[in-house]
Amino acid sequence: MAQSKETKNTIEHKAKDEKKGLRKAKAVLREILFLAVLVLAVLSARASLADHYYVPSGSMRPTVEEGDHLVVNKLAFGLRIPRTHHYLLSRANPERGDVVVLSSPEDGTVLLKRVVAIPGDEIYVDSRGRLHLNGATVETYEEDEWTYELLGRTPYTVRLTTRPIEPYGPKNIPENYYLLLGDNRGESQDGRNFGLVHRDAIIGRGIAIYWRSGRLTWQPFD
Repeated sequence: MAQSKETKNTIEHKAKDEKKGLRKAKAVLREILFLAVLVLAVLSARASLADHYYVPSGSMRPTVEEGDHLVVNKLAFGLRIPRTHHYLLSRANPERGDVVVLSSPEDGTVLLKRVVAIPGDEIYVDSRGRLHLNGATVETYEEDEWTYELLGRTPYTVRLTTRPIEPYGPKNIPENYYLLLGDNRGESQDGRNFGLVHRDAIIGRGIAIYWRSGRLTWQPFD
């Protein structure tokens, strides 16, 4: 009889241990699933909401220097499917003067440029890099040895060239396409070289420079 009780107790202990093991396994599985969802959410947010961008070249000088780090708003023009060029929901369209991150039409490289012409515009870029928009010359002015261009909401610095370069245009901008140029007009590989950029290839709007010359900073574009 004692042996029977002992056997029964052993069976009960084994059953309890199995239940504990099962509960632990379920808890671990829940943690793994939670972490997987969290990682996916972070990656999706970075792909679709906001990100940072490292500037590898001087094509946007003097506004943006080589080595600068930027904050980019990827929701500025709509909600995209992560890792694609397709929008789930379109929002505002890029505007003249916006600093944007785009996927190059040539090879998909991520670039930083400025929107200078939008659908419906007629644009001409002369041999110094000055803009002529819809039959009028875009205003520029000199201040403290800098050249400022008045296009969009806020004046910004540009570097016009002292040596003649190949003019561009006049060019009529079709629907859903944009002309994007660097602010360093004589030293920028931009829309004059790789052509007009489709709206879906524009990834987001630059918000501000947050890192320059090894130091934290905050230099917004607007």
